[in-house]
Amino acid sequence: MRRNTATVEAPAVTSDIVSSAYEIPPEVLSLLALPAFDTLAEDRARGAVCLWCPERLSAETAVDLGEQAGEAGRWWPRACGPCTGRRAHQALYAHVAFCEPCVDDVGQCRTGLALTRLVRKYRR
Repeated sequence: MRRNTATVEAPAVTSDIVSSAYEIPPEVLSLLALPAFDTLAEDRARGAVCLWCPERLSAETAVDLGEQAGEAGRWWPRACGPCTGRRAHQALYAHVAFCEPCVDDVGQCRTGLALTRLVRKYRR
């Protein structure tokens, strides 16, 4: 007797959700000027609200800014896409002014390239 079993495939998790924290190098995070942990309200510190605006975040709307460590301990900041894009845009202008490889071709600089990708992905 042959058993007929269905194969169920789980939906793939989008690469945006899985790899967002890994796409932003630490030097780029420092240029985004994350606020100090001890200045944050509880909902911002736990990632329920954007670091920079009052936007409530969900798994679909949050940009994971990786793990941060400080005197207060470890925390995992999150922000909304539009704020991340604006911060990346400001940081890119500041960075390019002092980075000679970026003046010629932003693709030659890891920091400039990462900032450009953030701007393209989140600036609206």
